[in-house]
Amino acid sequence: MKIKEKITYEEICGSQFQIKLYEDAENGKAALTHYLHNYQHGATNFNKKKAVEHFAHALKYKFPDENITLKVAEVALQDYLFNYRNVAPFSPPVNPKFTFIDLFAGVGGFRIAMQNIGGKCIFTSEWDEKAKITYEANYGEVPFGDITKIETKKYIPKDFDVLCAGFPCQAFSIAGYQKGFDDERGNLFFEIEKILESHRPKVALLENVKNLAAHDKGNTFKVIKEILEKKLGYKVFHKVMNSMEYANIPQNRERIFIVALDPLQVPAYKDFAFPEKIKLTKNIHDIIDEKKQDDIYYYSPNHAYFPKLDAEIYSKDTIYQWRRIYVRENKSNVCPTLTANMGAGGHNVPLIRDNYGIRKLTPRECFGFQGYPQKFILPVIANSKLYMQAGNTVTLPLVERITKKILEIL
Repeated sequence: MKIKEKITYEEICGSQFQIKLYEDAENGKAALTHYLHNYQHGATNFNKKKAVEHFAHALKYKFPDENITLKVAEVALQDYLFNYRNVAPFSPPVNPKFTFIDLFAGVGGFRIAMQNIGGKCIFTSEWDEKAKITYEANYGEVPFGDITKIETKKYIPKDFDVLCAGFPCQAFSIAGYQKGFDDERGNLFFEIEKILESHRPKVALLENVKNLAAHDKGNTFKVIKEILEKKLGYKVFHKVMNSMEYANIPQNRERIFIVALDPLQVPAYKDFAFPEKIKLTKNIHDIIDEKKQDDIYYYSPNHAYFPKLDAEIYSKDTIYQWRRIYVRENKSNVCPTLTANMGAGGHNVPLIRDNYGIRKLTPRECFGFQGYPQKFILPVIANSKLYMQAGNTVTLPLVERITKKILEIL
């Protein structure tokens, strides 16, 4: 029997095998999909052993009567590679200009932006299982898990050009508890430090909430900058940028971006400059779907808050926010800042009045306000998770503009 003629990508990596195959190893499916995407690069050496093991488990499940040894699995996998095609919506460039790794990847905002200008992702990590589902649906690749684990770090290729990370921001957010490094999520910056120290990429591109710069009277950001500059020897540039001012995206979203450049590998580092402001030509109607939406997004007249919402949400040309006990109108006629908690408990939910009533923005519209294209797949998972993913991600056109400025000096 020729096994290679009887297996398909969907059968090996598809959802029908997901539960069965996760039993063999936490990083097995991640190693296999990374291997499939990078077999033409040296980066695959880090994934091959685990990829073969995972492939063997898949074959044993599909062909229980066959004697599937690791040697048989390796031969079948090599044959399989000749016919492999990544059928996901967002495939990497054939001839990449640079390589990068995607940490705290979420649903891959950095990845799309960097692929758009010639980047090739050779490692990605994300711990949230629902975000992994969205990530795999769009890139055909499963992220590795918890980056704090030594076992996960072992899969990072030795050489790559750019480390990108929107490291968890809740610890520093005004909307959060502002615990900073006293919060486990805040401590994740030090995982970035370890990777920079051991791999020495040319560039690190980091993103966080605006409040990072002011947190603890500036001491938190001072520590971050001192680690990058004094300990690791990078040259640091940083700037708070608003999506509505720098990305032509009608969302009032201020984020701090940090670019760290290794002067030994990037001699022209002094020439780096963040992109300038551009005119906002798009408005909310370029993103809001004017058609009738599913009833689950509309407030019924029987809802306890409906009288208050009906009295205060009157314009169809702006987006409002429900702030637990009151309605806030966005006076600039753009979308207010999307947050991770807008799908949980009602706080910060963006609301609009359309021709059919008062409703929440849909998850698709929220991703639109982050610059995601329509072909981006939103898998069948709870809307609360999709809202969280949209609130946690980056604004694609802004990351793309910053990366173009980085490429100018590499």
